Amino acid sequence: MKSEPLTESFPNDRPIVFFDGVCGLCNRSVDWLLARDKKNNAFLFAPLQGETARLTLATQFVVNPSTIIVWHNGRSLAKSEAVIYICHYLSWPYTWLGKLLNVFPLTITNKAYDRLAAKRYAWFGKKETCRLPSPEERSKFLP
Repeated sequence: MKSEPLTESFPNDRPIVFFDGVCGLCNRSVDWLLARDKKNNAFLFAPLQGETARLTLATQFVVNPSTIIVWHNGRSLAKSEAVIYICHYLSWPYTWLGKLLNVFPLTITNKAYDRLAAKRYAWFGKKETCRLPSPEERSKFLP
C-alpha cells in the first residue's frame, strides 16, 4: 500500500536516494555519493525512517528499511537496480560500472545485494539515530 505521494514539497527533476538512516554502510555510501556529486548536484537524499519516505514510498520499504531506493519521476527502483541507476548519474568510471552491472540479470545482482544487506549492521554498525546533514549538505537532504 502506498502513502499519499509528495507533489510540490521537493523538486521532482532530481532523483531521491532513500537510505537506511541508521546503517553505517548506508551512511558511508551517502557520504561517498556526496563527494562524487558535488559538480552535478544530481541527487537528493532522504532516510527511509523519515517523513519524505513515509509520504512517497510503499509502506513495505518504510517499515523494513533494508534496501536503497531511488525515486525519480514517480518511479521507484530498489536494490541493485537503484545502484545501477545511480552509477549512470555519476562520471566515469562509475558509468562504466553501471553498464557492467547491467549485463547481469537482476536476480543475480539482487541476491548479492540481499546478502550484503543482511550483514550490513554486523559488518558496518548501526547508529541510534539517523544521520544529520552538515550545513553545507542541508540543501540536498529531505526530512
